[in-house]
Amino acid sequence: MIADSLGRAIAFRISPGQAHELPQAVPLLDSLPGIPMWVIGDRGYTSHAFREYVWNMGAQPAIPPQRHEAPVACPDWIYNNRNVVERLWARLKEWRAVATRYEKTASSFMGILCLAATLDWLKT
Repeated sequence: MIADSLGRAIAFRISPGQAHELPQAVPLLDSLPGIPMWVIGDRGYTSHAFREYVWNMGAQPAIPPQRHEAPVACPDWIYNNRNVVERLWARLKEWRAVATRYEKTASSFMGILCLAATLDWLKT
């Protein structure tokens, strides 16, 4: 999921539960109407190729390195905002159908997710 600085959902992609999220990050960034100033992610998004992609699109990555990797520039003042997406997920999971994924097909679940995100957007 991509959220704006106010914690509102911008874009979603659904992937299998056992799959890593990093392959979905590039298509999500490509779906944005403009170029973000910062792309913030946690250590799960650590990848030299992904950081390079973010730089090439004109944004600045705020993704810390893995503990065994060499340090990279990741300003604390911007990285501390990474919990915006986590708080958004917490609000969306107040919907029982989102939290438990009652919908069996991806398209049905995406519909519920979009409805919950739309109502969250209107509430904020």
